[in-house]
Amino acid sequence: MTHPKQPFARRIVIAFTLMTLVVSGFFSLSIVAIVHFVERHLVSQELKSELDIVVNKDIRQGLAPRLDANTRFFASDLPQYAIPGSLQQVEKGFSELREGDRSYYVYAIRSDGQTYMLVEDQSEFEEREQLLFNVILLCFLLSVMGAWLLGLLLARKVIAPVIRLARQVRHRDQLLPLAPPLAPEYPDDEVGHLAAAFDSTLGQLRQSLERERLFTSDVSHELRTPLMVIQGACELLDEADLPPQAHRQVARIGRAAQEMHELVQTFLILARARREEAAIGGSASLASVAEEQSQRWGAPIRAKGLDFELVVEDTDSASYNLTFLRTVLSNLLRNALHYTENGTVRLILENGGFRVEDSGTGIPADQRERIFQPFVRGEQARGEGLGLGLSLVKRICAHQGWQVRVSNLESGGSCFRVRLK
Repeated sequence: MTHPKQPFARRIVIAFTLMTLVVSGFFSLSIVAIVHFVERHLVSQELKSELDIVVNKDIRQGLAPRLDANTRFFASDLPQYAIPGSLQQVEKGFSELREGDRSYYVYAIRSDGQTYMLVEDQSEFEEREQLLFNVILLCFLLSVMGAWLLGLLLARKVIAPVIRLARQVRHRDQLLPLAPPLAPEYPDDEVGHLAAAFDSTLGQLRQSLERERLFTSDVSHELRTPLMVIQGACELLDEADLPPQAHRQVARIGRAAQEMHELVQTFLILARARREEAAIGGSASLASVAEEQSQRWGAPIRAKGLDFELVVEDTDSASYNLTFLRTVLSNLLRNALHYTENGTVRLILENGGFRVEDSGTGIPADQRERIFQPFVRGEQARGEGLGLGLSLVKRICAHQGWQVRVSNLESGGSCFRVRLK
């Protein structure tokens, strides 16, 4: 079943106007029909009565017909009242006749084989009748116009509480735990019931968001202690006299612990209710974070047999959230490492953003939006991840007002572009 796409207020105006159009049109046509019927009936009775008097009294007594100036008498057996040729075919009874611009009422009877008739000029009556019809038409048009205007006013009045409710629901403060309920502000009608339904749904949404925030915050806090222990142990083992193979394993454990620490810090900041609280993560320039991540990921990328390049196309002097920017760069470089088998990985800095390009297999156009969803991985999945890296990148960018897009390079491979302002 298809639903109309017209705005609700417009549908109210249209319905109101159409209803008035039908009702007013019906009454206008009824008035016209009644006037026409009454006209024929009254004029017919009047002419019949006058013709009876003329034939049965005046003519039999040899008197001239006593008629007004607009009425004429004709008879087939009286030469002085001979019937004109245009009236020879007039039928018995009442009829209307038009000659040029003038209209006439005609009433004819037949008695003893003779025809008698009265002809009354109705031009003046027709003018009054036309004036009446014009007034009816004007009233009809005014009623439709008035219905349209009244429909606009009523629609605005009816829609006003719905628009107000929609604005309140859209307001970002409605997701705050202490946001007041909406239903008490509205009467106990359909809008009030709608507000109560919003209160129920928003309440469940607030509870879900609060549970997620508390869970993320609590888990992040609880994980920081064991991570600090692991990092401390890795530092002690790194200073110990161990075989080269053991040192490499310790370094690997240390990197994993550092990544986990940064991830926990990212989730902890994202769990906070207000964006301004994210400033606790510190700030840094794009160039400094890019240099740090290049040193961190350049080695494993080259160890895989790939070339790694840090290219500065333009400088950027702005400062950004250190934790978020570090996480975004780290996840994009890790993604390029996992999905590139040969060729080059490039980190290109721009004014207000950066690009991560690789020479991998690329991403099909129908999957470029899906890869930013949680637990979604490419067709040729690499690494040990669960498909949360790009989802986290998308979430951070949305939180910070950044933009991230992915496209394929003409030479092959993928390009992730992040705009920071």
